[in-house]
Amino acid sequence: MKNTTSQLFVFRPYFLIFILFVFLASGCKNSTPPSRPPGHPKPYKVLGKWYQPIPHAKDFSQDGIASWYGKKFHGRKTANGEIYDMYAMTAAHKTLPLGTYVRVQNKKNNKEVVVRVNDRGPFVQNRIIDLSYTAAKKLGAVGPGTIQVEVTALGAAGGPAKKTGSPDSFVPIDYYTGTFTFQVGAFKDKGNAERLVQKLNEKYKNAHISIFNSGPETFYRVRVGKYSSLQKIIKDEKILGDAGFQDA
Repeated sequence: MKNTTSQLFVFRPYFLIFILFVFLASGCKNSTPPSRPPGHPKPYKVLGKWYQPIPHAKDFSQDGIASWYGKKFHGRKTANGEIYDMYAMTAAHKTLPLGTYVRVQNKKNNKEVVVRVNDRGPFVQNRIIDLSYTAAKKLGAVGPGTIQVEVTALGAAGGPAKKTGSPDSFVPIDYYTGTFTFQVGAFKDKGNAERLVQKLNEKYKNAHISIFNSGPETFYRVRVGKYSSLQKIIKDEKILGDAGFQDA
């Protein structure tokens, strides 16, 4: 795109749009999302309930029930856009940052695996993590369906993965630096998205379309602005929010 500078505004500094990485939840009646502390990822709603992802996984541990998901979801997109592979070492968690590696230990037989969180769930009462088929099989969870586990966050991959799928080392995940943008909306009609981008280009920088294919449908996501840190984008979020675009 022609506008690639690091800030959103060119002329008047107002337009409401929300931070990237909003997770599309199932169709529920509108309700007010919980308040979000500065620096936290945006909350998302599934089956009428709001969930607040945590900003980092440092010192995170959790005891509870693990389940697993397999063929029904094999080949579908996960929350981070990857294709779910039931034979890979991955998992779904409701609030841990996507990309976090966690150690999951079966508290009955002491078997453990390392998996990477790339999806959201499980949205079933009292369950804390959904394992891929392969991870569940290694822990002995495939037969009973659920097991009691301890989940310990390790961080992001610090080196190349071993043949087992587990990295050699882990490093804390930094969600405060990088490239950030705002998402105005998502359209099924490409023409509508292009018209909005054209309108945004008259006032703002880095207006563009990001294509997302959910499998059965394709969405044209309209985004604008480019920031080098989370703190910089948070400063403009209130200004944008005051403009009145309440849905993103």
